[in-house]
Amino acid sequence: MKIAILGAGAMGSAIGALVHKAGNQVTLIDVSRPTIEAVRKRGLIIQDKAGGQETVRVNITDQPTSVGVVDLLVVFVKCYHTEAAVKGALPIIGPNTTVLSLQNGWGNGPRIASIVGKERVVLGVCYHSATVLAPGHVLHAGQGKTFMGELDGSDSPRLRHIVKTFNTAGIAVEPSGQVLKEIWSKLALNVATLPTSSTVRVTADHLLDTPEMQEVMKELLKEVVAVANAQNIPLEFNERWDAITGLLRKLAPNTKGSMLQDVENHRQTEIDVMCGAINEAGAQLNIPTPYNRAMIGLLKGLEATFPWMPSPQLEANERQTPHVRRDSLPIQGAPQSSAP
Repeated sequence: MKIAILGAGAMGSAIGALVHKAGNQVTLIDVSRPTIEAVRKRGLIIQDKAGGQETVRVNITDQPTSVGVVDLLVVFVKCYHTEAAVKGALPIIGPNTTVLSLQNGWGNGPRIASIVGKERVVLGVCYHSATVLAPGHVLHAGQGKTFMGELDGSDSPRLRHIVKTFNTAGIAVEPSGQVLKEIWSKLALNVATLPTSSTVRVTADHLLDTPEMQEVMKELLKEVVAVANAQNIPLEFNERWDAITGLLRKLAPNTKGSMLQDVENHRQTEIDVMCGAINEAGAQLNIPTPYNRAMIGLLKGLEATFPWMPSPQLEANERQTPHVRRDSLPIQGAPQSSAP
């Protein structure tokens, strides 16, 4: 397949490298000049949790128009860049192109569908973990299952083809007729692990070290399960807790989740599509979500210390001037809003 990976961060690079090695025509699309230059000069370095590493020679560009129409566009950008990134990639989306979102959080699918049409969109969740060690150098710390599904739950030929392509590349993928459940199952993992790790600055492999942290994680998970069940999404607490703890125990030492990497690099986090999604849904359903609300407050407090964060006066001006959008503000160390 001819595949473009939108966002050459940790996960985009790790998955893109595997698919490329399997013989597919892969291009990474990103706006980070250090990453582009490093990959072009010496290749993409993928390191495993045992310390071994390999260099993968893969195409990378910041100009989507140079890629040409692709069979599959895989979206890995942060949630706050989704709309701008997908709009920037429209030239490579042809009549038969499928757009697959493997992003974290809840809400990316509808955003993408509003741009490309829901008939092009396939959604999925990926239980891999990866960390950027340096530009063009990624630690692929953990590999779990990936689930993909059509929005209508159908078993389509294109879904089967994508699943076969990924499985051939060594990425264990299962097609799902209940992709919404799979997305919320991954959301449960994200909510329980990413903000907890980020607020206290510990790596994911140390989250289970104390009963106190485990209790916080359990309370966050209980709120996710309650909100999901109220929407007829069948999540079960014990199953999710066992899955989350099992995954954490398999991680390589010093594995950093995406949110901790964002905090350490003073980048905007994805708290709004994680705990924010639970808090918003809880409010609509009259379900209390105090632990998720507390995590939002803690992460927003951290973000307020970042150099790119608008001043209180600018916040006030934004409220009085609707045409000034937060996502138009530059984010230090992150892709700009005009491209992925």
